[in-house]
Amino acid sequence: MKTVAPARLWSLLDCRTDAPQSDAPGQRSWIARTAYFTVVLTEIDGQASLPRTDNPDEYMAVIPAGIRAIAQAGEETLGSDGDALFIVPPGDSTLEVQGKGMVVRVFSHLASDLACAAANQADYARPVGDIAPYRRWPVPEARLRLQCHALADHVVPSNGISRVFRSTNLMLNVMVPYDAPRDPRILKPHSHADYEQITICMQGRFAHHLRTPWTVDSTQWREDAHLEVDSPSTLVIPARLIHTTQALEAGCWLIDVFGPPREDFSSIPGFVRNAQDYPMPEPALQE
Repeated sequence: MKTVAPARLWSLLDCRTDAPQSDAPGQRSWIARTAYFTVVLTEIDGQASLPRTDNPDEYMAVIPAGIRAIAQAGEETLGSDGDALFIVPPGDSTLEVQGKGMVVRVFSHLASDLACAAANQADYARPVGDIAPYRRWPVPEARLRLQCHALADHVVPSNGISRVFRSTNLMLNVMVPYDAPRDPRILKPHSHADYEQITICMQGRFAHHLRTPWTVDSTQWREDAHLEVDSPSTLVIPARLIHTTQALEAGCWLIDVFGPPREDFSSIPGFVRNAQDYPMPEPALQE
């Protein structure tokens, strides 16, 4: 079988040392993207308003503990005292937040204004040919609506530290924080054949271990990378790159982002916490 190397390198964005992509009173934002979704990390200090005008499809927002949030979309309003995930429908919306910390928002590639502002935008100046064609998942029979999930209500021991949520266009695994450093003897290096991932380090120190597969062309071989990073930061992981992330201390907190949703995760009964709200594609569409 022919081995194919990733078409692009990984991309690391460190919010402690890299300049933000936007800077306003009480809020600074760092933006990273893949071909099909964009992650926006906004550092809040006090009160801030995060509006979206005519957003083309759903987006998600993760609100950490200690930050209060009120989301408004159309006629709907929902609030949270923190440690929550919002799913926001298309159209006009506003997220009002108060506190100190990092708010995460994830948008599909249709939010082109944000994708174009990403720190790694140059990686996508040309079409990406190493991932599967984009496919939006089915829309629920009921209308798309504003949702708020209290993350503490979705800890399931059988799922380990995973708390997976999906929409029509995105999938987030908002993990439970590690209660101890990750055992270096039981890491799980793997790769994704035809889709990208962004791993967000929200809290704690991590080591990203990255390996580019060897191909017949030895001029394309690269040394393994072992990146020790702090939080908050993002790592864009291209298709076919072998990777695993190791928590280096107790309290480490990760969020993994995919878009569109992963079918393998969605096929595990009970693994996706809001699976009842979003139908799976018909079998003919999965081929």
